[in-house]
Amino acid sequence: MTRSLTSMGEESIRAVKKAMRLLEHMPRTEKGLTDRLIQEGFAPEAVQDALDYVRSFGYLNDRQYAESYISGRIGSKSRQRIMQELCQKGIDRETASLAWEEISAMEEPDEKAMICRQIEKKYPAGSRIEEKELRRLYGYLARRGFQAGDIFSALEELDITSEKQ
Repeated sequence: MTRSLTSMGEESIRAVKKAMRLLEHMPRTEKGLTDRLIQEGFAPEAVQDALDYVRSFGYLNDRQYAESYISGRIGSKSRQRIMQELCQKGIDRETASLAWEEISAMEEPDEKAMICRQIEKKYPAGSRIEEKELRRLYGYLARRGFQAGDIFSALEELDITSEKQ
């Protein structure tokens, strides 16, 4: 059970107020809020009190954060890339996977279509490009977490091939 503000020490009360102000501006992960409060110079006990307090009111929920994050990016980034970003933000793999399953069931992402859109921003369908440019395009897509098979399939579908030099 969370202690009331009146039973907390002065530093814990300040940490709670800072946590509330930080959460007003944008949602945060538990790790993100913890790191920020520690960066602000609060003692670990005060940080824990603040986390317990905001969590008790539902202001801090990593699963909801992950679902919101995925929902906002599912149409433009690969699953692999989104999962990597969530892990960097301190969301554990299991929570991220559960959130992905929940959101992808509703939104049904089509990674091949995303790849095609990315390619078409740079080259029209049927383009013949230099091999160096094709490798560069492949690398660009691979760094965004798209699978090799999906990239090659999209290139084939758009009839984008390399010019032999």
